[in-house]
Amino acid sequence: MTNPLLGQMMDSPLLISNILTSAARHHSNMEIVSKRAEGDIHRYTVAELQIRSKKLAQALEHLGLKMGSRIGTLAWNGYRHLEIYYGVSGSGLVCHTINPRLFQEQIVYIIQHAEDEVIFFDQSFQSLVENLIPLCPNVKKWICLIDPALQAKSHLEIDNYETFIANESGEYEWPSFDERCASSLCYTSGTTGNPKGALYSHRSTILHSYASALPDSLCLSAMDVILPVVPMFHVNAWGIPYSSLLVGAKLVFPGAKLDGQSIYELLEAEKVTFSAGVPTIWAGVIQYMKTNHLKFSHFKRVIIGGSACPPAMMKTFQEYGVEVIHAWGMTELSPIGTVAKLKSFDQSKTKEQQELILQKQGRVVFGVDMKIVDGDLNALPHDGKAFGDLYVKGPWVINQYFKASESALQDGWFPTGDVSNIDPDGHMQITDRSKDVIKSGGEWISSIDLENVAAGHPFVTMAACISVAHPKWDERPLLVVEKKAELTITDEAIKADILKFFEGKIAKWWIPDDVVFVDKIPLTATGKMQKLKLREQFKNHQLPTL
Repeated sequence: MTNPLLGQMMDSPLLISNILTSAARHHSNMEIVSKRAEGDIHRYTVAELQIRSKKLAQALEHLGLKMGSRIGTLAWNGYRHLEIYYGVSGSGLVCHTINPRLFQEQIVYIIQHAEDEVIFFDQSFQSLVENLIPLCPNVKKWICLIDPALQAKSHLEIDNYETFIANESGEYEWPSFDERCASSLCYTSGTTGNPKGALYSHRSTILHSYASALPDSLCLSAMDVILPVVPMFHVNAWGIPYSSLLVGAKLVFPGAKLDGQSIYELLEAEKVTFSAGVPTIWAGVIQYMKTNHLKFSHFKRVIIGGSACPPAMMKTFQEYGVEVIHAWGMTELSPIGTVAKLKSFDQSKTKEQQELILQKQGRVVFGVDMKIVDGDLNALPHDGKAFGDLYVKGPWVINQYFKASESALQDGWFPTGDVSNIDPDGHMQITDRSKDVIKSGGEWISSIDLENVAAGHPFVTMAACISVAHPKWDERPLLVVEKKAELTITDEAIKADILKFFEGKIAKWWIPDDVVFVDKIPLTATGKMQKLKLREQFKNHQLPTL
């Protein structure tokens, strides 16, 4: 077609600043609530958010930064961090959220690789920052996010956020530019070697925000009060700082305190209806509620991702009147790829069948496509039985890592590193990471399925399943358990009871060959179990002979 007929619609770029402009115009009095490092609760409106974001943009402009310069953050979820999200990206700079839970060497590598020129940080990370400053000489300014009167003294040159923006007018026009320009940068620790950067565009972020708010996705609206427990340094809090303002919802930020009591009290005090976080956080909330015989007053929906939600946790939330929305995604997907929701014809299925569907990772959000392939990259059927490597593509899926010389794609698809199956109705279920899969006698065993069963045992706080070498079957599953502290029976009795618990729930040959106990299962900086450490720790474990 040489002369296509073009549509006659307005051509305006999809920019992150548009979200804030719209929210400030149409939801100006909507509240943003933050639990601060200062110890109090801070409240202001979306209109005030826009003014302060513009002040920040002006202050950064006076530093002479070029468009696309990276601005780093080491910060918890709060209103100042939100101002950085919009003030930095809206002005054409790149917001680079850094995970402070990583090892110092990794943080130094990330800052240097990203070439951050300014870094904003919460005062709780000051000792870390004082170690970083001499190791990161290219950073021009380090700015502390706290009231000036409460800022800790330092022998190093550290500026204050409130002082930095104080003399700006806020009379600033958000610039217009190509929607494909970079907006934010997140590094993933889920890859081998050094962390790798996923560089998002304004276009990809806006499209992801639209999609994540859809009814069959997170189902967000202006009627919601949203508490993002997932940190803003973890894949942009799963996009919630954008999608919540896009729909005009009230936002509540928890700050640094993510223990069960603090989260529960905030949920109740602010009448939160929707939240999001990893299973380890919610385990703490549930434990606090059970110990104190508490209930929820307004909390209705929670999205759980980052790792598989144990069915026992899902059932507990349902007993509290909370709908659990299981989701799957990756840093490379901005991050949402699939969400577990029922279809209309699923209503005719039994309750047990519906629960099994909701325990899967779900159906793709429009914009994402997916397939499973075998070792030769041949497409496998979506029959709910075939297992294969999961590949995805879409407008908010990574093309290549930041500064990488080659594309991350294979034939236009991104290899996720997950092993999954997809049923005829499009429901996808992760059965393992490709590096965690257990191959026993040439057959796959899902470590996630074994962990989900173990998590339902009353003696188990947390369980990880890893492979260990076996002379006959190549590999066999070993269950590593963090048991409940108050138990008085012997480890051997606990082990026998856990292994018996598997009977009738999975194929007999899947049952772990042994159970070992640890004081604490090691977690990554994003709350996932560190199976690599466990495999190293138990690589010489001798399985019992049967």
